[in-house]
Amino acid sequence: MRIRTTVLAALAALTLASASPAAPAAAASSDTPAADTGRPGDIVTSAPTAFRTPPGVPTATRAWHITYRSTTATGRPGIVSGTVVVPDDGTKGPRPLIAWGIGAVGLADGCAVSGRFPQGASSEAQLIDLALRRGWAVAVTDYEGLGTPDDHTYTVGRSEGQAVLDAARAAQRLPEAGLSPDAPVGIMGYSQGGQAAGWAAELHPSYAPELRVKGTVAGGVPADLPTTFDYNDGGAGAGLALMALAGQDSAFPALRLDSYLNDRGRGYVDFMKRNCVSLSTIAGLFQHRSEVTVRDPLADPVWQLALRASLLGTRSPDHPVYLYQGRLDELIPYRVGEALRDRWCARGVPVEWQDYPLDHVTTALTGIPTALDWMAGRLADEPTRGDCGA
Repeated sequence: MRIRTTVLAALAALTLASASPAAPAAAASSDTPAADTGRPGDIVTSAPTAFRTPPGVPTATRAWHITYRSTTATGRPGIVSGTVVVPDDGTKGPRPLIAWGIGAVGLADGCAVSGRFPQGASSEAQLIDLALRRGWAVAVTDYEGLGTPDDHTYTVGRSEGQAVLDAARAAQRLPEAGLSPDAPVGIMGYSQGGQAAGWAAELHPSYAPELRVKGTVAGGVPADLPTTFDYNDGGAGAGLALMALAGQDSAFPALRLDSYLNDRGRGYVDFMKRNCVSLSTIAGLFQHRSEVTVRDPLADPVWQLALRASLLGTRSPDHPVYLYQGRLDELIPYRVGEALRDRWCARGVPVEWQDYPLDHVTTALTGIPTALDWMAGRLADEPTRGDCGA
């Protein structure tokens, strides 16, 4: 029964995916402007779309699919896609904006959540809807290389954080959305989204200081990738770990992941690049790295350097942070969450910490109401000192 429960949790894979193979993504227009001809956060294209939680059921929202300028993992100008959703509630004037980091959906372009929202095929839409019901607008990034040209840089922290911050900028620059650049901004995310939210929080002072960020919520955060990979070796998240290696390789081709993989490993990665997270998780379930490699990339100093670059806790967010973690998390080690808390606390960041006696997916669902309440307090400028000294 315990193994079955673990497998089911892995198949749910961060509550975020359809189990079907990825649908083809819309082709990029040949007349799309170059990525290097504007500022990060500038809108490239926008079109009305729909935000649905279950299929076929409309929500009281207005939504737009956007592409916007951002910065790649290697610091080059790039274009990212995403979705801006605004409650259709008759409210006039400024409203808070949440920059939402989505959890893992897969490596194929057809997995991009901006394409799933109109179908009502994103499980995380139900969590986002809780924020919308509070009257907050939400900007959701697809991240670098997901739904746009090139491959998805899954788990590359800097790339994710920049995409989240630029999604907030883009939402404020979208005239139809009616959002104010002076309105308060919150950052939220869980799992991969928690990593993205944490990186957005750390990068905010240097990368997007004009955003009035009031607080960051990050849950189930893979803050330390090598420790997380070792934890998942032979476990329920082994497929996610291989996806993450592929994501790092997409950002930094000099890593040459292919040269570390055997035929079985190359077959898995090829499959993962054509499918979404549920099927990719099944494909890699309980495998060891030694079964898919001819030599371990984590033993190579070049790989160690690349993975260390995504370590969270080496910079100080300039606003309060709320962290939450499941003590029985089968994908992200509990000690990784604790260590991130301790690193930020040591840097003087006002961190509030909450843990749950639950697994990864159940913590995401159970923890969101309290996380939203905490965010509401920050958006209302209520004071918090965190609990680092508790």
